[in-house]
Amino acid sequence: MSKTLFVELGVGSDQHGQDGTKAAVRACKDAISFNSLPAIADLIPGGYGGMKLHVLVAAPIDAYPVDVDEVKKVFPYGSVDVELVRGGMVASSGIAIEAMGDGFDADGRANDDFIVVNAAVSVGY
Repeated sequence: MSKTLFVELGVGSDQHGQDGTKAAVRACKDAISFNSLPAIADLIPGGYGGMKLHVLVAAPIDAYPVDVDEVKKVFPYGSVDVELVRGGMVASSGIAIEAMGDGFDADGRANDDFIVVNAAVSVGY
């Protein structure tokens, strides 16, 4: 990307189910959901097809991996580059609910991890 026009930040989480990808997708949607830039196609050479996005995702990827292809699906146009870095947060949700996807090991111990992911979406050309 030779010219960055704007950067949007977002936070996403998965309170039950321990799904890093779900939290990352939510962070990206949060980053782009509260803006409208109707003239962006006029500002970028080649319009929407010429748009480049750099998506920086900070997530607890060692314990909860993120599927980059699923993250890319959030963005309807442009060339999308996703960079994953270690970050985000894992906190206790305070309760594990199997029906909501929380895991239990063979000894019945519950996983109540609450996954939090940050995203920075840079848009330019």
